[in-house]
Amino acid sequence: MTRPQPHPVSCARALRERIVGRAESPDPVPLSLIAVIASRLREHCGHHPLKCRRLAHGQTIAQAVQAAREEAEQCGMGRIGLSERSWKEWEVGGKPSPDYQDLLCRLYQTDPVTLGLAKDYSPQTTGERPEEGETNRREVLKVAGLAVLDPAAVAALLDRAADEVAEFTRQAEASALGAGTLDHLDLAIAGFNEAYSLKPPRDVFPAVMDYRRKVNTLLRGPHTHPQQRDLLACAGWLSELLAWLAHDLGSARAGLAFATDAYTHAEHAGHGELCGWAMDAAASINLYEHRPHKARQAAERGLSQTSAGHPLTVRLHAQAARAAAADGDGNGFTTAFSHAQDAYRLLPSRPRQRFGMDTLPLAEYALTSYPASAHIWLGNAVQAQQAAESALAVYEAAPAASRSPSREAIACIDLAFARALLGEPQDALVLGHQALDSTRVVDSVRNRARELASFLTRRYPRLEAAEELQERLLTTAGQPQLPENTS
Repeated sequence: MTRPQPHPVSCARALRERIVGRAESPDPVPLSLIAVIASRLREHCGHHPLKCRRLAHGQTIAQAVQAAREEAEQCGMGRIGLSERSWKEWEVGGKPSPDYQDLLCRLYQTDPVTLGLAKDYSPQTTGERPEEGETNRREVLKVAGLAVLDPAAVAALLDRAADEVAEFTRQAEASALGAGTLDHLDLAIAGFNEAYSLKPPRDVFPAVMDYRRKVNTLLRGPHTHPQQRDLLACAGWLSELLAWLAHDLGSARAGLAFATDAYTHAEHAGHGELCGWAMDAAASINLYEHRPHKARQAAERGLSQTSAGHPLTVRLHAQAARAAAADGDGNGFTTAFSHAQDAYRLLPSRPRQRFGMDTLPLAEYALTSYPASAHIWLGNAVQAQQAAESALAVYEAAPAASRSPSREAIACIDLAFARALLGEPQDALVLGHQALDSTRVVDSVRNRARELASFLTRRYPRLEAAEELQERLLTTAGQPQLPENTS
């Protein structure tokens, strides 16, 4: 049987970052956690054990070679002529000399079997391959020894177990796919949605993408028609969240692709509400990409699939309203926003929830924050100031668990624009810096801050402090980027 092609190195690096991050990024990473990472890389990425150990340490080949040379001098071997070519050969199955085997074991503080440099000939369970037996024994020892492992290693091990238990449940079911698997997916999706506003998007994106791939694999396998509908919906929900995360990380192209994917899967599942959420994401992304016409089309497409009486209807009407304003259509803004207000008044006393979370605040945020941006684009400074102040008051009064730092930052920038239009550039600068002090400065916040800085520079050319805002945008943590491929 042909062994599958190993994954790209970028996959291993991303997986290592996830495991170390979940263990609260200890520095240095303890050897017990290094062993967990190496075992996970071996299982998931398919690399040679020596390569897995090197990648678990976060080393390039050049760094590993240099570390080996330093170890050789420290242990009395003297200067050695180890080359990167030799190391690469070892990582594809080449056998180092006994002296070099000893050096590698010293370097990584382990044994030749663990590094794939020797075989373990101890008795194996019938039908079990040696490498599987070794891995299983190590895992049993890890579980049995939880009491003596450091907290970071325990956290990583338990986190991995949580990921694997869904597969255990699936295999235990009589059918190819059962309610247990779908329950796991529902819980995961709910957890990701809760984490969206609480954790940095770069941390959330890889985990959501990993589940999206798992759902895609399940869709290709055997399942019933009702199960297919549920899987299609799961795929859609994950892609809808990935659309927002990609947007936050600065990739409009990826964001729109995920929004389209979410809509397609939702449509096949007959899930009108999910179609609406997908187009809500597409409308926002297009708006920030200065494509108001496309944003308006996305909002209208979402409205065609969303039932009246849902807070999402309010949001989509408000999306269409601010898209009209961005397009310079004042009458279109007034009409669409009036529809949003009418839809809000018709909401039931207990609106629909989304993964256990109340969706009413999302409608209320749209009614308070979207008009501020719209009035700025239409040049209505006084109305923009009133709307931005109202939005900030609503955001700041929200319970801590449901506050959105990025929305608050956008409202700050809207208020800054309004103050600048009203002839108060110093106030505008203070508010601009306040927005960049947010705990969640995503790409949409950066884009609006750039627009503010550019506007202040044009409107007040003698305002030297405007350059400070420009410089801060250039020197701040840089543009968020999508994480490396974790497939």
